[in-house]
Amino acid sequence: MRVSILVVNDCFDTGLATVVDAFRTANELAQMTGMKSPRFELEVIGVRRSVTTANGLAVPVVAPKNSAPDLVVIPAIGYKLPDQLEKALARQEIKDAAELLRKWKKGRHTIAAGCIGTFILAESGLLDGEKATTTWWLTPFFRKRYPQISLDSSKMIVQSGRFVTSGAALSHIDLALHLIRQKSPTLAELVARYLIVDERPLQSAYALSDHFIHSDPVVQKFERWVRSELKNGFFLGAAALTVGASKRTLARKVQSVLGKTPLSYFQDIRVEQAVHLLKTSSKNVDEIAEEVGYADGATLRTLLRRRLGQGIKSIKGG
Repeated sequence: MRVSILVVNDCFDTGLATVVDAFRTANELAQMTGMKSPRFELEVIGVRRSVTTANGLAVPVVAPKNSAPDLVVIPAIGYKLPDQLEKALARQEIKDAAELLRKWKKGRHTIAAGCIGTFILAESGLLDGEKATTTWWLTPFFRKRYPQISLDSSKMIVQSGRFVTSGAALSHIDLALHLIRQKSPTLAELVARYLIVDERPLQSAYALSDHFIHSDPVVQKFERWVRSELKNGFFLGAAALTVGASKRTLARKVQSVLGKTPLSYFQDIRVEQAVHLLKTSSKNVDEIAEEVGYADGATLRTLLRRRLGQGIKSIKGG
């Protein structure tokens, strides 16, 4: 199986290394155990003759072949702020990389992108009408720049047809394991065990909602209202009146900044507060449920397991 890792200047060192190491480990383990699995023939390609990482390390690259590989993987680039990233995306090198992806758009091959590498894939236009994820703190910028892409930044991995995208930074390992798993679930499990990688289906557990909130004054006021009204319940009209906006404007702004409805965000904060109290207080589950506005502890237990995939004991021990 031919795997092309497409890198550009200022690529994220850890992302590139993680993808390469995961596939090479898969090859080594398959050979060591005698496992029947397709061998991954790795090549690191670039649209420039020389490429250096964000930390200034030289990356040996080869020119892309005319024929599309079986799998293309695009690691992140090392720009973490919207203004820096916007300038980087305007570079001719990024435009050439996007053109290469468009050239390979036909066929059954898979195209995958990790973290901020999703922006390079989005620049090609191939993700239009598809679902995707990317690094959680750049979701407002992504939604504004690519409104035609359905973004779900809560997930670590999103597969949409032949496109696979992953969340922030170290999700590169989740992405690589997902791609290996498509060819051999057994081999992917073995790689995960040797590299000591736990399953992490969501990146929402790591996101700092406060990072998004301060980007809009209406959403910031709404967040304060939410935290003061957890016990009393959600009322969109009351929230809109408090923040000084119409219900429609409030809903639109919350959707634009946070990527969810006001009610969904209210429920997220309830869960967040419940988890905080479970970890930091001596209150029992029923007391915490009452404090965050749920009828009883059983309801809270069910919600936490559905939302986080964890029970009370594992949350307290985390």
